[in-house]
Amino acid sequence: MTEKQESHSNYKGFVAGVFSGIAKLSVGHPFDTIKVRLQTSNSARFSGPLQCLLQTIRKEGVPGLYKGATPPLVGWMFMDSIMLGSLTFYRRILHETLFNPHRMAASPSSFAERDLHLPDSKIHKLPTLGHAMAGVMAGATVSFIAAPVEHIKARLQIQYSSKKSERLYKGPIDCVSKIYKYHGIPGVYHGLSATLLFRSFFFFWWGSYDVFTRLLTEKTALSTPAVNFWAGGLSAQVFWITSYPSDVIKQRIMTDPLAGGLNDGARRFPDWKTAARTVYAENGWRGYWRGFLPCFLRAFPANAVALVAFEGVMRALP
Repeated sequence: MTEKQESHSNYKGFVAGVFSGIAKLSVGHPFDTIKVRLQTSNSARFSGPLQCLLQTIRKEGVPGLYKGATPPLVGWMFMDSIMLGSLTFYRRILHETLFNPHRMAASPSSFAERDLHLPDSKIHKLPTLGHAMAGVMAGATVSFIAAPVEHIKARLQIQYSSKKSERLYKGPIDCVSKIYKYHGIPGVYHGLSATLLFRSFFFFWWGSYDVFTRLLTEKTALSTPAVNFWAGGLSAQVFWITSYPSDVIKQRIMTDPLAGGLNDGARRFPDWKTAARTVYAENGWRGYWRGFLPCFLRAFPANAVALVAFEGVMRALP
């Protein structure tokens, strides 16, 4: 493969990731709002996901479910572009180096269009471990964009008042500017280390995505978009089952008062360990799974649609 062709193929991954981000937001944000509110509150405020949903709609209307949607609307386009674009790049690099076959036929996903027209028996596909490793690397890369986006989103989502005048932050730009004014760049990136830890579980997401893709392709007669849909949805469920406790802790850290000139309260969690211990002290092991149901319900459709969009655009681009 020439350097020009390889660069073009990597570029396709970044473009397709934009469409993936849009699709994910459209389907998943209301579920995410309920998840974050449950993760960052106790049972005195919300007894469960249904009560949280009904109370949010009753007091804030349907727009309340889309609070904090602006950061991910822009952010997820970039986040999925960076994540899926870098995932494509890291897969290719691992295929050429650590898992280097004598005949290179790396592709953006196990069964996407191949770069070399060789018989199946002669094509060496990146092994599942390679896909999992690429997932961890892509997760670390996108964390530097995801951390501030998710931080701002979470702070907006836990503003419960329906009146803007009663909220600390009027919107995402106001939120960023106030945090930056009093806490600088470190304040905007509050929760970065927790984000890096959480996204290390991409090992399970992209490793299982490859496994499901291979099994569905070999054992069923499903079309390629259908394989992408089911593999994307199922692998997202695997990811959330393995990573959810770390996400709970991440959200607690990201919504912890920053104090200082913001006058938003006193800091509770100086580090990740303190946040983890606090969650356990408040609710025991169940605290690490609070809000899991809306997350689990969201994971399949949001990520299935996102992966169909990504793989479809990858195939459609010239």
